[in-house]
Amino acid sequence: MKKHILFFLVMIFSIGLVVAQDEEAKPKKKKDRPVSEMFNSGILMDEQTSEMANKKTLEMVIQHRFGLIKNNGASDLWGIYAPSANTRMGLNYSILNNLMVGYGITRKNMYSDFQVKWNILEQTRRNTIPVSVTLYGNMAIDGRNKDVFNTATADSAYKFSDRYSYFTQLIVSRKFCDWFSFGVSGSFTHYNSMPADTVGVKGMDHDKIGIGFLGRVKFSPQSSIVFHYSIPLDIDGIKEHTVVTNKPYSNFGIGYQVATATHAFEIFISASNGIIPQDNYMWNQSDWTAGEFRFGFNITRLWEF
Repeated sequence: MKKHILFFLVMIFSIGLVVAQDEEAKPKKKKDRPVSEMFNSGILMDEQTSEMANKKTLEMVIQHRFGLIKNNGASDLWGIYAPSANTRMGLNYSILNNLMVGYGITRKNMYSDFQVKWNILEQTRRNTIPVSVTLYGNMAIDGRNKDVFNTATADSAYKFSDRYSYFTQLIVSRKFCDWFSFGVSGSFTHYNSMPADTVGVKGMDHDKIGIGFLGRVKFSPQSSIVFHYSIPLDIDGIKEHTVVTNKPYSNFGIGYQVATATHAFEIFISASNGIIPQDNYMWNQSDWTAGEFRFGFNITRLWEF
C-alpha cells in the first residue's frame, strides 16, 4: 500500500514539475503600449495634434503671431514690430492619459476659450492599433464691445450668446517611423453671429467645414521640421447667402521644432494671424500663395503632479 501511495505522489510531483517547466518556457506576452513622441506637442503651429500629456500633468502654452512680413519690410523688422501681433496664453490639464481640458485667453477679439481633447484610439508600437484617433472641441467667447455684433440679420438685437463660437475636429494621425509622423483632420466651425450686408443675399456664413494636414520630420533627437496646411472648404449646401463676403484663405505653415520631455518650442512662418482654430478657419484673410506670411512661435511647458 505504501508503494502505491509513494508512486502516486511521485507521479503528481512529476506532472506538476513538467507543467511548471512548460509555463516557464512559454514567453509572457508583452502589452502593446502606445507610441511615444508622435508630434512632441499638443499643438503644431496652428493645428491641434493627437499628442497629450500623461494624466495629472499641467501644461502651460504661449502662442504668438507677429505682423505680415511683406507689408513694411525693414521699417517694422519684417512684422516683428507690427501692431497687428496676436498672443494667446493657456493652461491645459490632463485628467486621464487620454483626456485633457484647458482654458486660454487671446489678444485678438479678446477671446476666452474652453477646450477638451479626447484620444479615442492611440497607435500602438506593434501596430495592434495602427493610427491614433482624437476628438478635439472648444467654445470661445468674444470679449469685445457689444457694438461689433450689430448685423443686418432679422434677429440683430444683441444677445450675449452672439459672442459664442464653436469648433469641433476629428484628427487621425500615424507615426510611420522614428523620424516621420503625419496627420489629417476634418473640422466644423460655427459662429453664432456673423456680419451680413443684406439678409440672405450678401454676407458671411455662420458655418465652415475644413480639412487639415500636419506633419513632422525629425532629423535629430530633439529637432524636427514641422508643417501644416489648413483648407476651409467652400460648400454650396451650407451657404446662407447668394454672395459670400470675406471668404477665408487656406493657411500654410512651416517651421522648426525643438522638444524635450517637458518643453517644446516652435518657430515658424504661417499665413493666419488667428490662433484659436475657428478664427483660422473662418477669418483668415492672408493669402500664403501671395507671400503673405508672418513669423510665429509656440512654447509649451509641462509639470507633473
